[in-house]
Amino acid sequence: MVGRVKLYISALQLENGELLLVVSPQFNANAIQDYALRWEIETLFSCLKGRGFNLENTRLTDPRRVKKLIAVLAISFCWCYLTGEWQHNQKKAIKIKKHGRLSMSLFRYGLDYVQMAIQRFIGFGKKEEFKEILAILRKQNPDRIRVL
Repeated sequence: MVGRVKLYISALQLENGELLLVVSPQFNANAIQDYALRWEIETLFSCLKGRGFNLENTRLTDPRRVKKLIAVLAISFCWCYLTGEWQHNQKKAIKIKKHGRLSMSLFRYGLDYVQMAIQRFIGFGKKEEFKEILAILRKQNPDRIRVL
């Protein structure tokens, strides 16, 4: 009990030795798994709101338009994340900090690359990076992509 509120604590020791604690007001045998799903959603919305897409700056209020925008942004998020993962595994790995975490998120790494590829394609007609990011989206070899 905390004050007059009954709380339930679930704990899990992570691979790196850290302890993950989840506190909830009702008993839930799946609290850790539920938290993991929620954390993925929180991470997505954090990226959509402030780490590159700035969703709140649109000032949209019409629910239909917001729904469509979120759908497009979710696809864009996946594209950036997959691009970051591809870059990290195939091109240049992100540096790992002393605490064992990446110095930059896979999303941010991918977002920067997608932005650069689009800017080079539009501004200078350079197709190579653009073909790479299209191939990632289509899960295809970049050499098989034709950009006019």
